[in-house]
Amino acid sequence: MSSIPYPNAQAVFYQQYESVRRDEVVGVLLALFLGAFGVHHFYLRRTGLGILYCLFCWTTLTAFLGFVECFFMPGRVREFNAIQAAGIAAALGIPMPAWGQPINVTVNVPPGAPGAAFAPAAGFVSSPQASELIACPRCQRTNPPGSRFCGNCGSGLL
Repeated sequence: MSSIPYPNAQAVFYQQYESVRRDEVVGVLLALFLGAFGVHHFYLRRTGLGILYCLFCWTTLTAFLGFVECFFMPGRVREFNAIQAAGIAAALGIPMPAWGQPINVTVNVPPGAPGAAFAPAAGFVSSPQASELIACPRCQRTNPPGSRFCGNCGSGLL
């Protein structure tokens, strides 16, 4: 990777992300109508499962599985998009652009209200400071501050 930064890395990120992202509605419709042939797996680049479905498309099992999987497709498409976004951000060397900041629910709680004096339980990992590197819980690789997904494996970070 070059040491010269992009003039607008976030614009490059969104341009590349839009070219690889998948739509949830299309995934559901593919699973519902063409699920017996595994087209929804090819849509999410799961070629092995797509070929397996094609080999057994003559059975009613793949049609049933395709129908059931149409209910799980929105989550799978969101996971696919998150992994793609994390990979693009890691390749550009930028933190993940924030689509929505986490909400701190104890900010406007009056004193004495339930949840106002929150003490973390034993083993609770607090959120990292802005200057700390974040270690991925799955692959143990460090990520830049502010990252929401691991640049190596794509799993969500705390």
